[in-house]
Amino acid sequence: MPLTAQQIEQNPKFMELVAKRRSLNWSLTVLTLIIYFGFILLIAFDPKFLGEKMGEGVMTIGMPIGLAVIVATFLIVGFYVVRANATFDVLTKQIVEESK
Repeated sequence: MPLTAQQIEQNPKFMELVAKRRSLNWSLTVLTLIIYFGFILLIAFDPKFLGEKMGEGVMTIGMPIGLAVIVATFLIVGFYVVRANATFDVLTKQIVEESK
């Protein structure tokens, strides 16, 4: 006989899954907001710094910093995917098996 939703919610593995996901989600959200708002605040309060030339060419300091913001986003998403596949999917599978 399948378990009810209430029984599944009381399962220690389900509680562990929810806690781990919530913790990781909030951590990565805060990290992303720090990166984005940090970049925006840098644009707002020190645009001359971002406009300084790097070397003899046309590249400014702002270009690699902007690229780093984009790369950081991909890295954060990649980290979440790896973590979800390694931890969350295993716990989810265990919970599903136990609920049958």
